[in-house]
Amino acid sequence: MDVVIENLPRYLEGFTVTVLLLVVSGLAALVLGTIVAAMRISPVGTLRGVATVYTEIIRNTPLTLVLFFCALILPYLGSRLPYTVAATVALAVYTSPFVAEALRSGINGVPVGQAEAARSLGFGFGQSVTLVIFPQAFRMTIPPLINVFIALTKNTSVAGGFFVVELFTVGKELANANGDAVIAVLLGVATFYLLITVPLGLLAAQLERKWVVQR
Repeated sequence: MDVVIENLPRYLEGFTVTVLLLVVSGLAALVLGTIVAAMRISPVGTLRGVATVYTEIIRNTPLTLVLFFCALILPYLGSRLPYTVAATVALAVYTSPFVAEALRSGINGVPVGQAEAARSLGFGFGQSVTLVIFPQAFRMTIPPLINVFIALTKNTSVAGGFFVVELFTVGKELANANGDAVIAVLLGVATFYLLITVPLGLLAAQLERKWVVQR
């Protein structure tokens, strides 16, 4: 494992970029996915249709194509986004429909009487969603949402193919430079990924015990 210790600064640089991609794109995906989920249950048919089409197209499009579009096609259309920003946008867009579907499953688990009670109190659609439905839906979808973010952590590695020097890219460079220690280099990469995914799994278990609404 000497190669890992000797190149620890390189690992930390890639790890920092990976964490940055995860946090920024994860938060953006959570916001966008929440909006899409709200549109999916909207009483306005047009909003439901737009959200459904968006979800089905993005969810069934390979992440590589989404990254290709954001990193290579958008510049031809006048975009001047740095590659890291373009990768963040692509990851957020790609992840958002998975967030939306996880939330929609939670919304479907909220008893219908909750929404009816909100309407009887004079709440509009927006108030019912934000004050009654979403708080319960978020609690019921904590485990699947955490799983979405764990998948996002691993998906950040695809950004390495589009000029973003993240953790997996650093691992490939070190493996090429240290052909006699490839296994050690890859174990180092895996260890840093586990530093993200294992705490996320533990967080999911803790929040599930604390917050999940019993049906």
